[in-house]
Amino acid sequence: MAEAIKPHAVCIAYPHQSHIKATMNLAKLLHHRGFFITFVNTDFNHKRLLRSKGPSFLECLPDFRFETIPDGLSPSDSDSSQDASALCESIMHNFLAPFRNLLVKLNENPSTENPPVTCIVADGLMFFTFAAAEEFGIPVAAIFTLAACGVMGYYKFCSLFENGLAPLKDVRYLKNGYLENTSIQWIAEKSIRLKDLPSRLRTADPNDVLFHFLMESAQDASKASVVIIHTFDALEKEILEFLSSKYPLVHAIGPLSLLLNKIPKENPLNSLDCNMWKEEAECLQWLNRQKHSSVLYVNFGSVIALTPEQLGEFCWGIVNSKHPFLWIIRPDLVDGKSSALPDEILAETKDKGFLAGWCPQEKVLNHPSVGGFLTHSGWNSTIESLSSGVPMICWPVNADQQINCRYACSEWEVGLEIEQEVKRDEVERVVRELMDGEQGKTLRNKAKYWKKVAEEATSEYGSSSLSMDQLVKILSASRN
Repeated sequence: MAEAIKPHAVCIAYPHQSHIKATMNLAKLLHHRGFFITFVNTDFNHKRLLRSKGPSFLECLPDFRFETIPDGLSPSDSDSSQDASALCESIMHNFLAPFRNLLVKLNENPSTENPPVTCIVADGLMFFTFAAAEEFGIPVAAIFTLAACGVMGYYKFCSLFENGLAPLKDVRYLKNGYLENTSIQWIAEKSIRLKDLPSRLRTADPNDVLFHFLMESAQDASKASVVIIHTFDALEKEILEFLSSKYPLVHAIGPLSLLLNKIPKENPLNSLDCNMWKEEAECLQWLNRQKHSSVLYVNFGSVIALTPEQLGEFCWGIVNSKHPFLWIIRPDLVDGKSSALPDEILAETKDKGFLAGWCPQEKVLNHPSVGGFLTHSGWNSTIESLSSGVPMICWPVNADQQINCRYACSEWEVGLEIEQEVKRDEVERVVRELMDGEQGKTLRNKAKYWKKVAEEATSEYGSSSLSMDQLVKILSASRN
């Protein structure tokens, strides 16, 4: 009997760490369900992965392969994230042709070892893939590696633009209370402040590249055959219902990390990850020596850059709280400066803290010694914290982080927000409150509740597992 030809999904993420991680996790789930996977990175990020993981990273599985396309930007050997505006402009103008050429190459000489491409799984920000899919007559599953509230925030950009609310009429609106005092309709009878919406509306440039890129992405998702959002039904039920009226076949599939935990440990997929900085596992050994729920985990993600002044205020606030801490300090954490901490702070931290360049975040968050998470409120970090039952201190900087912070603090009741103009006294106060205070106990209990709900969603008959089953059926049915 001839061997059946597998459905072949070409997966492509927006070229930043957090987007690549979530899209990779979905690709691994599809592979486990019988798909042949081609995962597409930019040349730039592919080189970073090879530096982090080594060449053997590419040899994990014969039917999970990697391909690259150019990003259209100037060549660079930097080990940091690229400028978002330049990258988005290039995505709009330079990505379609090489991606189309890759699809042509992948369809040459089809066989069981090289099955024809049957579908595309694309980050919702990579909307050029819709034109390629139409040309090749195959469906696109658009994955938003955001919360549903983040997708909703970008969806609202169109009405903000049409009503003259964004981009802003005057740069003075950034500091005169306009963002705090101006609200728009959100879901049903609810309203939301402009301050809590994704940060790209905070521009007075009518031609702002990122604003228009994000607005177009949210609108173009209606062209997808199915829209995947990295969340779970119980967490964002109302917003998911709204988005289901705007997009075809909306599926909440998350937390992806919990779904991946169902894959047997001996499966080679478990060794496949996409961290672009080398993980320092020594931090886990340090955590093993700490008391239960005593450690504050600090990580501002893969993109955020602090000023030297902000770094100093966070340092002294955390040190003065007297709590043990694990702090991830990337080489490029401080914009244009060395990320090394001052000697006087290092002297204060040697007995209380552990500093690392990068870490296996999910293992850290699930470690019993970790009692709180100081975060930039990126969605990967937020949903991983929810999945682990760890409450948060939120310091949102840009993109969808403001809306994630709003929901974490006000709707899901698992977070405390720090003001943008960070001050050491406030940092110390909030850390003490989260780790020792009555409000911290309440937040910790609510975080444990959401962990339980997330586990239910990813159980055998949970909402996310059933959505994954439906996605597999939809994409498998696209085989010729």
